[in-house]
Amino acid sequence: MGKIFDLDSPVMRFLNRLADLLILNFLMIACCIPIITIGAANTAMHYVLLKMIRGEEGYLIRGFFKSFKLNFKQATVLWLIMLLVILVYVGDALIFHYSLLPFPKALVIAVVAIAILLLMTAIYVFPLQARFENSIKNTLKNAMILAFANLPKTILMLVFYAVPLVIGYFSTYSLIFVIMFGITVPAYGAAWLYSGIFKKIEPEEEGVVSDLDFSINVEKENGEIDG
Repeated sequence: MGKIFDLDSPVMRFLNRLADLLILNFLMIACCIPIITIGAANTAMHYVLLKMIRGEEGYLIRGFFKSFKLNFKQATVLWLIMLLVILVYVGDALIFHYSLLPFPKALVIAVVAIAILLLMTAIYVFPLQARFENSIKNTLKNAMILAFANLPKTILMLVFYAVPLVIGYFSTYSLIFVIMFGITVPAYGAAWLYSGIFKKIEPEEEGVVSDLDFSINVEKENGEIDG
């Protein structure tokens, strides 16, 4: 019984990881409240999650806020671009729903298809911002390329992110779980997938010496992705 509660036992490692995800989830919620900071918060979360996956984590809270500060400007611009697209699609949905005019099914299908493609691209944007140093244009372009080049993993990531929404919709009793882990657990699952994708476009040798040493330019390191 004593071995179960040893610090290095699988049970304790699982509980420690769960505690980290809980703390990170609350950090995300707190930092997303101002709305404008959602991009920087997402970037910081993915920065911490990727380090967790690769066994490189240090101080969770300090690493989160260092990444938050470092990426704030560019991540905020990326978020504002995404927010604008979201608002456009919300407007389209309202028009389709409340307008008395009949819309061709082909138009509705096209709008939905484009929305799905943009959503697939969006799930890579903040992980790329957290991991690579690049321009806004190239970050968005690389996100789209990676989304389609790794379609099965991209679809699985979408499933991960959708699960808390589905659970919360069908069961109000599960909302407490969604509030505690609904952001970071799906993102943690996604990080397992995109970590391997990112390794393919990273330099073969890279030493990790601090919480903020991730400064790789995809365009320079991988001409085939940006070229």
